[in-house]
Amino acid sequence: MIYEGNGNDILGTFNLSRECNGFGGDDALAPDSPGHPCFTHFGCPCDMNDNSPHECMPHTHMKAPQASRIPRTRPRVATRPNLSFLNPVFHERSQAEDDGVLSQQLWKLARKTGTLNLSNKGLARVPERIYDINEADADSQAANLEQLSIKEEDAWWNQVPLNNLDLSSNALTHISPKIENLQSLTVLILHDNALVTLPPEMAKLEKLVRLNLSHNKLSDLPRELYSLPELRHLNISYNEFSELDPDISDLHMLEFLDAGHNNIQIIPGGIGFLVRLTALLLPFNHIKELPPDLVSMRSLQKLDLMQNDLIYLPDDIGLLRKLQCLYIQHNDIKMLPDFEGSEELQELHASNNFIESVPKALCANLPHLKIFDLRDNKISILPDEICLLRNLHRLDVSNNSINTLPVTLSALAHLISLQVDGNPIKTIRRDILQCGTTRILKTLQERAQAKAREGGADNATAGAPGPDEALRLRGGQANEARNYPDNHRQQHYPCQCVQCRSHYQQQFQSSQQRFCNCPQCMYRQQQEASGYYRTVTNQYAQPDLAHYRTYNAYQNSSFASYQQQETDEQTDASLEVHPRWVYKLRQSRTLAVNLEELTDVPESVFQMAREENVHVVDFARNQLGTLPAGLQHLCHLVTELVLGHNLISHIPPFISQFTRITFIDLSNNLLKDLPSEIGVLNTLRELNIANNRLEFLPNGLYELQSLEVLIASDNHIKALNVSGLGAMRRLATLDLRNNDIDFVPPILGNLTNITRLELVGNPFRQPRHQILAKGTEAIMSYLRDRIPI
Repeated sequence: MIYEGNGNDILGTFNLSRECNGFGGDDALAPDSPGHPCFTHFGCPCDMNDNSPHECMPHTHMKAPQASRIPRTRPRVATRPNLSFLNPVFHERSQAEDDGVLSQQLWKLARKTGTLNLSNKGLARVPERIYDINEADADSQAANLEQLSIKEEDAWWNQVPLNNLDLSSNALTHISPKIENLQSLTVLILHDNALVTLPPEMAKLEKLVRLNLSHNKLSDLPRELYSLPELRHLNISYNEFSELDPDISDLHMLEFLDAGHNNIQIIPGGIGFLVRLTALLLPFNHIKELPPDLVSMRSLQKLDLMQNDLIYLPDDIGLLRKLQCLYIQHNDIKMLPDFEGSEELQELHASNNFIESVPKALCANLPHLKIFDLRDNKISILPDEICLLRNLHRLDVSNNSINTLPVTLSALAHLISLQVDGNPIKTIRRDILQCGTTRILKTLQERAQAKAREGGADNATAGAPGPDEALRLRGGQANEARNYPDNHRQQHYPCQCVQCRSHYQQQFQSSQQRFCNCPQCMYRQQQEASGYYRTVTNQYAQPDLAHYRTYNAYQNSSFASYQQQETDEQTDASLEVHPRWVYKLRQSRTLAVNLEELTDVPESVFQMAREENVHVVDFARNQLGTLPAGLQHLCHLVTELVLGHNLISHIPPFISQFTRITFIDLSNNLLKDLPSEIGVLNTLRELNIANNRLEFLPNGLYELQSLEVLIASDNHIKALNVSGLGAMRRLATLDLRNNDIDFVPPILGNLTNITRLELVGNPFRQPRHQILAKGTEAIMSYLRDRIPI
């Protein structure tokens, strides 16, 4: 055999057909010497394996080589390089090999549990024995009653029909029509195969609830498959569909449909008949428009249309009243609709489009929006009404054309992430922008307060909202009259005193004067000038007639009679705004008053909230010293209680009366302990007590058997009670960052129910920061390894 290599070949060029006999004579060299003609980097060809045709003659006639300075203890052995990969050999699996995958152990387990998992077994065909798994095997049929009684668990009468079959991650190219024998199947998983077609006989699996066909090569489904009466979950993503069959509307029970990562261009009009659908996922397709009857899917909660070719959204998309998450990133949308009616929407992802503006009506129609992603668009201005998104947690407007941020952003009490990078903002210094959300909002709040103290004319000149407008926006609702369904449209006066009411039309309507000369208006004017003007309901910018901060200007004999008159007028005023206030509570089921520096809340407010069946109470970012006593009126209604960013130093025992509470936020307060009564809240699932003054986790927490999330970061906690934490069987997230913990007990690693553990920012030495950076699994493993045996 002759191997001829090129100049770049690592083996060099040599002829193996020639016998190796050195140079001959006394000058001959050893075959492993550098001068030997057969010597290469791989050693002498004589050292090759026995299969080589080369035969090297004995070197007995050669002179012994000179001793080397570095004695060689083992001769260098050259091996022939393995070039088998150049001619790979493929082995086609036989039916017998595929049948052998279904071992007797798996067979018995499937007959006992009703579940068979053959995922990632390299199957080219489905084992034939599967199709008869619901039938009694030959051994059971041949055995007598006495034999079956000995192994009763293997008897045919204890068999469970196969209801869950997993054939994913194999090399299946087809499914046998015999699958119709498995009529008890409720779950069939076929994803990650090479299926091109499916047998129509699958339509006989009438109990099928879940069907996963993702990651195959399907371009259509048998029409008979759309008649499955119980199918609720269908996944056909990562296939080769060019359209959805109109017959898909016959799947009346369908609740989840994933058709992403295909080549779909058209959505059939009949898709609106899927009235039970809660999730419709169509990302990474080529859809250009949505059918008009899409809005008929009134149960839809999640709609994913990212990475398509959409130019616009339907104007009536707000009819999807239960929609919570909408993903429309990476499309060609130029304008957002008003979303009137979509009050449940919580996440709106609209990045990488061509959106030029944010509709003002959108801000008013989405009171529960938490995430608003508008990065990489063409937006040049944010409206002042952005503050109407009062539950907004994250706002991303990066990489737009915004040059000014509205000061009303500072009224968003729950905004924790504001991303403005990549905008030509000139009104705020770059160093402030780089400091992050908190610093930006503080700057905007200072400017809002400064402009509120200025005159209305100055504010108008500066392009910022005037005092009235700032007060309305700060309250979170606009003050203009609206046509509410109950037709309670009331006349709004600049003042609620008798003089203003009787002479408003003649005296003030055509002029710019905002107050009359009565003592009430003079007092209110003084309060507004000093920055003490506040609102009662936080909805309509009505003056706070019940809580004046000072009476120095009118401490005289005539003021007593005026105060009595004022109280009577307040009653009348509350009756006027009551219908609108009730309407707002009735629609949102939320009592939210933020950024109003409240030190207490009147009991009448909670009584009204109880009548309207309020479930969420939010008094974040005020100056409350404890829980308002009126909260007891809502103890059997409230499910979420938000009291973060206040001055609360103690929690009253009546907290135990909240029988339906699931979430409590007490972060950023002055708490040093929690009452033991908190331990009876057996419905509480999440508790946030971060940034307080706790030196230990209160003992009452260890009795919360339903608690899943506990955030206690930024306190002064010094030690961990692992036995107490172990009693919290459902605790999954434990955040103890930035405390004073100097020792982490290794036994903490045994709490396997904790899937997220945060310990960064504590003074302990072990585990080290490198371990903490690897995540919870690494921390728990490290701790378990150090438990004494």
